[in-house]
Amino acid sequence: MGNAQLIIAAIVGVAVIVVAITWLKLHPFVSLTVGAIGVGIGAGLGATDSVKGFTNGFGSTMGSVGILIGFGAMFGKLLADSGGADRIVDTLVGRSNTKYLPWTMGLVGAVIGLPMFFEIGLVLLMPVIILVARRSGLSLITIAIPTLAGLSAMHGLVPPHPGPLVAVAALDANLGLTLGFGVLVAIPTIVIAGPLFGKLAARWVDVPVPALFLTSEDDEEAEAKKQRPSFAIALTAILLPVVLMLGKALADVVAEESTSPAKAVLDFLGTPVIALGLALLAGIVLLGRGGGMDRNDISKTLENSLPPIAGILLIVGAGGGFKQVLIDTGIADAIADAIKGSSLPVLLLAWFVAVLIRVATGSATVATVTASGILAPVALDLSSTHVSLMVLAIGSGSLFLSHVNDAGFWLVKEYLGVTVVQNLKTWTAMECVISVSGLVGVLALSVVV
Repeated sequence: MGNAQLIIAAIVGVAVIVVAITWLKLHPFVSLTVGAIGVGIGAGLGATDSVKGFTNGFGSTMGSVGILIGFGAMFGKLLADSGGADRIVDTLVGRSNTKYLPWTMGLVGAVIGLPMFFEIGLVLLMPVIILVARRSGLSLITIAIPTLAGLSAMHGLVPPHPGPLVAVAALDANLGLTLGFGVLVAIPTIVIAGPLFGKLAARWVDVPVPALFLTSEDDEEAEAKKQRPSFAIALTAILLPVVLMLGKALADVVAEESTSPAKAVLDFLGTPVIALGLALLAGIVLLGRGGGMDRNDISKTLENSLPPIAGILLIVGAGGGFKQVLIDTGIADAIADAIKGSSLPVLLLAWFVAVLIRVATGSATVATVTASGILAPVALDLSSTHVSLMVLAIGSGSLFLSHVNDAGFWLVKEYLGVTVVQNLKTWTAMECVISVSGLVGVLALSVVV
């Protein structure tokens, strides 16, 4: 099938999904399933291969993100029921002027997001986001957007995240230089896309704080007297997976080729599923004991944590299935063919290629891998500093316009309890601001280095 027909099939498929969800009020899981298979058939994959691609994508997403969501939901409920989240929120709210809370949350998102995958950071911080919004009286969007901006910008711009690392390897960039430039670009990007844009987005979308992570105690006086973990214990539980993943990342940088037992142990402990699983087990001990919970209380908390996320799991899985169908159609290759021989400035071209592939496939990783492969020959003629800036331009482009073919879009939507249109106005717009701000930062640095 021709490249134009592939792109048309993808655009029609996305439009059908949006209409089915917003106008027909069809459940997103059903809409994504029907839309994905329809796009596959329309793009010439055939019915059998379309179904196979969807199920493979669904399974792959559930095998990675799904497990993280499950562990994260259990950890989040335990953090809430033990009083650990309350302790952290009380500290944040008590020591921060309400006016500066969005800035504080942006910093929290950036610190947590430095070594951690976006999905893990999201499920770990969602109880804090929701409780801070509930306790402070500020808009949910005012609190959520800065935190998400910190997580997302670090994910796309700063090694050791997978996307930037792939681009560093493909373009043979200097890792240390890319890391330094990435932090320089990420800081103003988070400020613009986080507290500043969040204030604007809150005017567009005003939604109540979702009824998640509520404690079983309704009596405020009884809740105030309830035993709670100390701030240090609650913070230790949250930071444990951060430390484990950071240890793995540092080992990968310092001793990339090492086969030592210590490196093998760090690689194992820093694997996302293992890190978050260990955090859950540690939380059962630290938070459970710190919150005065017995075995029955902990068992009930873990059991009650899963039903509310059943819909989230199905929707995120279906989003992964839709993404895989789009990838199987070869649309990324079609876009690569279309831009060959472009006369755009090299850094702008790198960003634009990543944007096109990201919008078409819904995958930041696919966008980064494909764009890096396309531009690798161009990078051979650039200085070391500009190769690093190309990595960041690709990373910025890979975050642009998260929409219905991105599993992360559905994860944020369901956690925040917003509609598709509201999520487009907030989360999607925020991702665009991060992408464009990142590009501007890269172009500004290119003038002085």
